[in-house]
Amino acid sequence: MNLLLGVALVLGLMIMIHEWGHFIVARLFKVRVDVFSIGFGPRLFGWKRGATDYRISALPFGGYVRMAGQDLSEVDSNDVAPTGAPDELMSKPRWQRALISFAGPAVNLLFPILLLTGLFVAVGLPYSAYFDLPVQVVALPAEAAGKTNFLQPGDKIVSINGIANPTWEQAQKAIKQTLSGDKLKIEAENAGTRRTVEVPLTDTVSIERVLGYAPLPAILDEVAPGTPAERAGLKEGDIIRAVDGQKIDYWGQFVEHVRASGGKTVKLDLERKGQLVHTEVTPQQGVAESGENIFQVGVIVRDPTAYRRISFTDGVRDASAMTADRVQETIGVVGKLFSGRVSVRQLQGAVGISRAAGEAVRKGPLAVISLMVLISVNLGILNLLPIPILDGGNILLLTLEGIRRRDFSLAFKERFVQVGFVFLLVLFAYVMYNDVVRMLPTHS
Repeated sequence: MNLLLGVALVLGLMIMIHEWGHFIVARLFKVRVDVFSIGFGPRLFGWKRGATDYRISALPFGGYVRMAGQDLSEVDSNDVAPTGAPDELMSKPRWQRALISFAGPAVNLLFPILLLTGLFVAVGLPYSAYFDLPVQVVALPAEAAGKTNFLQPGDKIVSINGIANPTWEQAQKAIKQTLSGDKLKIEAENAGTRRTVEVPLTDTVSIERVLGYAPLPAILDEVAPGTPAERAGLKEGDIIRAVDGQKIDYWGQFVEHVRASGGKTVKLDLERKGQLVHTEVTPQQGVAESGENIFQVGVIVRDPTAYRRISFTDGVRDASAMTADRVQETIGVVGKLFSGRVSVRQLQGAVGISRAAGEAVRKGPLAVISLMVLISVNLGILNLLPIPILDGGNILLLTLEGIRRRDFSLAFKERFVQVGFVFLLVLFAYVMYNDVVRMLPTHS
């Protein structure tokens, strides 16, 4: 049930939003829309309103809007050639046709802002609950530990840049606001003794490098299917107690060990329902949210969430910033795909996304909304790629026709679309194959 609800909420809604973008701009330019379909293939059911047949089709891996008088080279057109009627797509100027193609991805990029703004205003801005805690150094990364001019475990932070008794959130803001090359002035107390530490900052410095790891126990909240963690038998709720014999108290320590593994197998001591469990896991190279290539095993930490009520203006600002971050991350991953720094094997298709959607429904509304934002941004960016059959490919074709001031031949456009169709079909099949292989018992 979670799987079906997740697919309907995430995939179905995101596809409907995308096609609605095409539909609404087509109607704005007075183009007659014959079919609005969620899914491809045979019509299962639907209704007709005005000239448009709204339908649900058999194959739920996409959707389309069929406009009157579409170019016959387009895969979702019918076999009726344009007649030149004023309400047909091919009767409209190229710039209007390009805007109709652009509208679908544009709505996918705007929708997360609306969705997140609604969440932030109605429920509150989600953040890690530990952000409200006062800062105390619990453990330091290996590169920072033992330095005489740095903080030490057990230090209580009395002030940062003049901010008395800062919380983790205030400390993070202070670090971000300190310019590269400047020094962060920290007053720390340990065993009744106070001292002042000045930490020089660089563009690449992280909060862990300055204040040590966040006070998050290494408790697993999610184990992704088809990952090294799943193959090693890790489960939700497991507590990481040691890696290669070294004690683990906080999540950051576990992440440091995995990233420093170089892909070599590491031994884990886990606590599961009060019992000690021993296993081994081999990290594999993946992509962080920042787009950086790192070694990872496919788990997420249990990070309790708190909410802060904010104004509508702040909600729009924060939603826009979060969406912009997702756009930047997606563009970074796409760039790495084309440059070969990220493998196509790491992509998830309809099967993987469906499983993720079902898991999100199980975890709650915040997880569902986060996944919807991610998928919506991905749909928007990927559909703008200049690949034949995608919206970006159609915009490219219209742009080239505008430059040469005449249409390409029907034969050329058919070949153009066929190349894109074959490319996407092969990619879809390969990604689907990897999705299925991840689910096989012999693989996991």
